[in-house]
Amino acid sequence: MTNPTLLDTLLVELFVEELPPKALKKLGDAFATVLADSLKAQGLAAADAAVTAYASPRRLAVQVAQVATKAADKAVAQKLMPVAVALDANGAATPALLKKLQALGVDVSNPAAAVAGLQRAPDGKAEALFLHSTVAGATLAEGLQKALQEAIAKLPIPKVMSYQLESGCELPGWTSVSFVRPAHGLVALHGSTVVPVSALGLQAGNSTHGHRFEAAKSPVVIAHAEAYAATLRDDGAVIASYAERRAEIARQLQAAAAQVGGGCKPIEDDALLDEVTALVERPNVLICAFEKQFLEVPQECLILTMKANQKYFPLLDAAGKLTNQFLVVSNISPADASAVIGGNERVVRPRLADAKFFFDQDRKKTLASRVPGLAKVVYHNKLGTQGERAERVRAMAHAIVNQLRMATTPFSVDDKDHFDMLDHKVQEAALLAKTDLLTDMVGEFPELQGVMGGYYARHEGLRDGVAIAIEDHYKPRFAGDELPRNQTGTILALADKLETLVGMFGIGNLPTGDKDPFALRRHALGVVRMLSEKNLPLDLVPLLQSAVPAFGDKITDATAALADFIYDRLAGSLREQGYSVQEVDAVLAQRPQRLGDVGQRLAAVRAFAALPEAPSLAAANKRVSNILKKAEVAVDAHVNPALLQEDAEQALYAALQKLKPEADAQFQAGDYTASLQTLAALRTPVDAFFDDVMVNAEQDDLRLNRLGLLKTLQLAMNQVADLSRLAA
Repeated sequence: MTNPTLLDTLLVELFVEELPPKALKKLGDAFATVLADSLKAQGLAAADAAVTAYASPRRLAVQVAQVATKAADKAVAQKLMPVAVALDANGAATPALLKKLQALGVDVSNPAAAVAGLQRAPDGKAEALFLHSTVAGATLAEGLQKALQEAIAKLPIPKVMSYQLESGCELPGWTSVSFVRPAHGLVALHGSTVVPVSALGLQAGNSTHGHRFEAAKSPVVIAHAEAYAATLRDDGAVIASYAERRAEIARQLQAAAAQVGGGCKPIEDDALLDEVTALVERPNVLICAFEKQFLEVPQECLILTMKANQKYFPLLDAAGKLTNQFLVVSNISPADASAVIGGNERVVRPRLADAKFFFDQDRKKTLASRVPGLAKVVYHNKLGTQGERAERVRAMAHAIVNQLRMATTPFSVDDKDHFDMLDHKVQEAALLAKTDLLTDMVGEFPELQGVMGGYYARHEGLRDGVAIAIEDHYKPRFAGDELPRNQTGTILALADKLETLVGMFGIGNLPTGDKDPFALRRHALGVVRMLSEKNLPLDLVPLLQSAVPAFGDKITDATAALADFIYDRLAGSLREQGYSVQEVDAVLAQRPQRLGDVGQRLAAVRAFAALPEAPSLAAANKRVSNILKKAEVAVDAHVNPALLQEDAEQALYAALQKLKPEADAQFQAGDYTASLQTLAALRTPVDAFFDDVMVNAEQDDLRLNRLGLLKTLQLAMNQVADLSRLAA
């Protein structure tokens, strides 16, 4: 490397034993990003240099384009000390300055010459002396060694292993190192030149290893950094790129499904696809099958056992029903794949047989017979058993039905029959909802709780509405999940989530940072979605308060804190949907109790903000809020017309008298957009009021009357949202 400015592609690869599959993508991205960023920070690569990450089960690698063999030298100005400290009255160097220069390696044998080489420059209110020097740019070997160490140190390793180095390594003997998995090779190529760096007891070279069984050559020699992926593919039978390997697996899955025919398609599961991508280096998708008798078992059970235990892709027919065929992503490609197919079919059969056994055994006992067993299962040491929890959910569900009953006006005989029947179904579903936790199937696959309860309820002949409610009461389980399908299920799901939220807040068991073991954030979003998307006529705070009595003396009432928590989750959700911070803040500042109204309020605020009157009225609203906050006494919305002396305040009062009733009626009818647009006509009298009227008059009665007028204005303007939040 004689040319200090030579640019070429750099390749770095760590060859290791099989990496943890669920962490592979993060490991690969982090290794590439940290190493490349370090090179860029040292001036060895341009800020916009192309970076390509590679990650396979046995390697982490990165390619960085246009890397220099040596970074450019840098001119550095180093502040020494203030001139008043560095120089005496005659301008000669003080002992403090000479000591500082000597520590920096400057020759001080001739103090005058040393001082002459320094520069004065302003530093705040005084002058300081600066030493200007040139720092040599790092060589690639130096810079890459630093970058490699940083990349290894900052890897998001889920669990570190300690292992002894092999004989012949850089650090022989009993020396051990710690890494995510034992490392066996290091490649560092700048173009076709090996960069002399080391890591984990390994010296860099230009050779690696390909597929364990199908590599054409061993070792695989990388002739040039840019030939890395192609050489590994041709000589090593490895697709080094995680993204390319994932895309190839997805392509082969679709092709295999098309080969089966009948409109079949592989189950969609990004997490499974990611994990399988991290398990194979050269994917080969094969079609397998199991006995059709297993299809008598609920398909959720079979799908889960195939995905979770075997990493297979079940095949669904055109109607979304499970077929008896499935796809395997193999890491080998033999000429005759029958042995591989047969082996996978033999492996899956006992898994499916276990699922069938669990299903058959569970159906021998009714859900109702399992209810007493819930009293033996601890839910939380401060909140009691699952049996106590089920009773609390029943009480909360009953309270929700009554709140819905009271919100229905006018109330008819048919409505009474409907709510009586609804309450009966909700109570039955709440009693049985947690009983599937005691079944063998849910014991083996906890992810199926609720789902299996629904199957067992149907098997017993329970009403379909109750079975659906039992199945759906955990919904929504995750972001974007569907909501419960019927009213019974919605009420039960709402009660179940409220039981968790109210209980955990009541004992002070709140989420901290990224730790949320009881998924309270997810539960809160579930409550938000059900109340808003189902447009339930339930007020949030009374709903939360109605859940507290079910706990007796086990908790303290934390309704206020829980309501804030739910509004915070709602605010985050709305911002993710594209609403601005100002729009969301304006609406939620009023703490709307009916969450189903929030969308309409946001639409009204957005329409109002587009009006030409909006900026002026928002600014005036903010001014009103500030004036009222500073008032020395509590202000109510009362105005005595006889005390209105100025033309501008009389005009504002008259405008309010005219427009407020119309706007109030529109608000009560739920036409929030029209209500705000009606109030937009207040712009002219409001502007005139602030131009011509002194609010804080010396006479007490005039001042209080004007404050009352402003309070009336504030209440009229801020029913839909706090418009002051829209002010710039």
